[in-house]
Amino acid sequence: MLLGQLLAQYEEELIAVGEEAESLSFAYRALKNWTFTDFVLALQKEVEAEDQALLQSIFEQLKYHVPAQYIIGSAEFCGHVFTVDERVLIPRPETEELVTLILEENSRESLRVLDIGTGSGAIAISLALARPNWQVQASDVSEEALELAQANAQELEAVVSFKTSDVLDELEGLYDLIVSNPPYISRDDIEEVGANVLASEPHLALFADRDGYAIYEKIAQQAPSVLTPDGKIYLEISYKQGKKVKELFQEAFPNKRVRVLKDQFGQDRMVVVDNGSI
Repeated sequence: MLLGQLLAQYEEELIAVGEEAESLSFAYRALKNWTFTDFVLALQKEVEAEDQALLQSIFEQLKYHVPAQYIIGSAEFCGHVFTVDERVLIPRPETEELVTLILEENSRESLRVLDIGTGSGAIAISLALARPNWQVQASDVSEEALELAQANAQELEAVVSFKTSDVLDELEGLYDLIVSNPPYISRDDIEEVGANVLASEPHLALFADRDGYAIYEKIAQQAPSVLTPDGKIYLEISYKQGKKVKELFQEAFPNKRVRVLKDQFGQDRMVVVDNGSI
């Protein structure tokens, strides 16, 4: 059977169970280490037994809602390749927008930065690589996630320090910039979560108590004592949390500006706390 024919059969079955058909060829190409041209040229060739077995393995995992990034063991973020597995969330494109915003708005040579709930380390490591003079600290309540984040930092040669902490409970000192993409999904919104996310990604990093606001509330409570006078906070939020999160941080920082910013799709996605000047 030709590769294109076999892919078409599998893709039809994936669509039937609610998975994206493109995930199959994406994972297959990555595991074969093929360019797109390699892939296109192979579509009209007979599939050898070894490749049939590989495609079958990928298909079975996708069918049971294992994300393609877990199958290949990596995800690209801000131009870097991060190892990912079931210990951490897969970094999302909208979080790249948060990193880009931070870099655009902060040009100072030396900043002390804290990334709360670092997961794979994607935010902290990307910032450290882009701004080598920044002192970047990353924390997470999950020791398993921190193990993976440390491995990513080592692989990418990023200077980041890591510490186990529930928000700021175990952290000391002052920070010029606090960033967090925390768990923010309410358990009442579980139906909005994709099947592959729900089946495979860590729920500790997805869901938060108090209708999804618990971690924001804790950051708002603890941050005033550790943020420098000119310090800033950058948060990723759900598309429907902008008003509430803005109110939380405006109350915690009455003398600062609190902005709700949209992502490339026009959805509320970031909350920024600063002194009103970029």
